[in-house]
Amino acid sequence: MGKLKITLACGPYDRTWALAIGQIQPEGVDLNYIPLPPEELFWRMAVHGEFDAAEFSLGAMIILLGREDRRFVGIPVFPSRFFRHSSIFINVHAGIKRPEDLKGRKVGIPDYTMTANTWIRGFLEHDYGVKPTHLHWVSGGLNEPGRRQRVATPPIKGLKMTYSNTSTLSEMLDRGEIDALIGAREPDCFRRKSPNVARLFPNYKEVEISYFRQTGIFPIMHLIVLKREIYENHPWLAYSLHKAFIESKEVCAREMSMQSALRYMLPWMIQELEETIQILGEDYWPYGLDANRKTLETFITYSLEQGLIESTFNVEEMFAPETINIARI
Repeated sequence: MGKLKITLACGPYDRTWALAIGQIQPEGVDLNYIPLPPEELFWRMAVHGEFDAAEFSLGAMIILLGREDRRFVGIPVFPSRFFRHSSIFINVHAGIKRPEDLKGRKVGIPDYTMTANTWIRGFLEHDYGVKPTHLHWVSGGLNEPGRRQRVATPPIKGLKMTYSNTSTLSEMLDRGEIDALIGAREPDCFRRKSPNVARLFPNYKEVEISYFRQTGIFPIMHLIVLKREIYENHPWLAYSLHKAFIESKEVCAREMSMQSALRYMLPWMIQELEETIQILGEDYWPYGLDANRKTLETFITYSLEQGLIESTFNVEEMFAPETINIARI
């Protein structure tokens, strides 16, 4: 009997590379790994369901589960994590010096439901007292006009939102038509070093380290999902993929720490790795539910507070039971 043919869409990350090139092979699976950027693969999975398994937006997954949409089953593998204090950009002429100055301002946002933006709104509210309803949101394409929200949500009470279909948010920020911008990518105006644009937190690394020390949270952006009909026909598949992702991450961790020849073109990578372990711990990029429970529960709470879901649920409902209740030696 041949192996099960599965198509997986996922970013070409260092932690998944051994899986992508076939160095690590999931048990019983003939894997077709399709490397794609997040925006494209999320749209193709959420709207068209093109892949058997895929990297997927945590925010979109929470919204789907919050409205009883069970088309996907999660695997507690988190290929993307990111501290997001670096992801708030301001027009330097707007008089914004600290997060509290954002109140009453126009803030650009590519997609209100994006995971990165949910995390940013969460720490703005809980750490600085800036609620989403304190801002006037302007939605649109970050660097290309015409972007639309990939997961529909009902109107959120008290939220001020307008949509731009012509100018990009990057252009609007550069011209001062919006005061600030949040998102998962740098706007083109910042990458071009426009004198009109800066980060709200220029010392973002220090701020993010302090945030972690206070909360213990290294924000999760993405998880892995399986189409439910495939999982129900092959329940062993979830754990097979789970194991393979763990093994691929372990290969990456070993290669990163080699000092005979640097794995990446970062001259002080070993120092950065040592500092990361000192701050975040040995398993600084954990997979599995137990190690990530607080982070996931915090995100569900933020989603409820921000009107993205109407009721909460247990975090276990996100994942295939086979990936939670696992065999121990």
